[in-house]
Amino acid sequence: MASDLRLGQKLRFVVDSLDWRELRARVGGCPLCGPTLFLKLQRDQLGTRCVRCGASPIAMGIAAVVRERFGDLSQSRVYEASSRGPLFDFLRREARELVYSDFFDDVQPGQERGGVRCEDLQALTFDDESFDLCTSTEVFEHVPDDRRGFRELHRVLRPGGQLIFTVPLSDSEETLERALVEEGGLRHIHPPNYHDDLIRGSGKVLVFRDYGRDIVQRLRAAGFTLAEIVDAGDPSGMGHRAQVVTARKSSTSPHPSCT
Repeated sequence: MASDLRLGQKLRFVVDSLDWRELRARVGGCPLCGPTLFLKLQRDQLGTRCVRCGASPIAMGIAAVVRERFGDLSQSRVYEASSRGPLFDFLRREARELVYSDFFDDVQPGQERGGVRCEDLQALTFDDESFDLCTSTEVFEHVPDDRRGFRELHRVLRPGGQLIFTVPLSDSEETLERALVEEGGLRHIHPPNYHDDLIRGSGKVLVFRDYGRDIVQRLRAAGFTLAEIVDAGDPSGMGHRAQVVTARKSSTSPHPSCT
């Protein structure tokens, strides 16, 4: 029944996304699931998908970098900041243990809704040095205090552990702050911009910033070493190259203050 539901969801995505002018197909290798057929349904990056697992170029990019930089996950404890999707399925299949969460506005962090744990990346409930790898896809632009979130992920990673994730990246050298939370209130610096979300719906999640290349400095300030933006290539061959952000926790560096 579950497989039928997933097939129906994939077919609905194809129908809803299809732009006949952009339709292309190509045989290739998906970093998440292996030999496959790639379909380009529309010009947008999210309109290119692996037919087998449904991965977009963004998910393919993270998986490719995980395989290249981290290697075998069969002995690793992994934290993923989502509870669904092709990358989630890949990590659950490959890792020794996958811990995952979503953020619910009305659920206490550390508690569950429908079997899914609630976590706030700014104040994780996990113990220090709990994970070998942490991942997220297009999440941190929605975190009010991303610097605190980076420090929290540094805290819960084991020595030598890695953070591998994506955010929308511009070519600008500096990150543009769009909104700030100050003394409990929200202040918009630039006109509000919202993204879609599977939990909250279309156009419901506020974008707090547009990241520039200085994201690596933010990660280093949080205590990470060897932070960089990696060109993950274009596994689909459809002209969409994913940029993936990676950062490693030193085996000797102390935890930076989270205050």
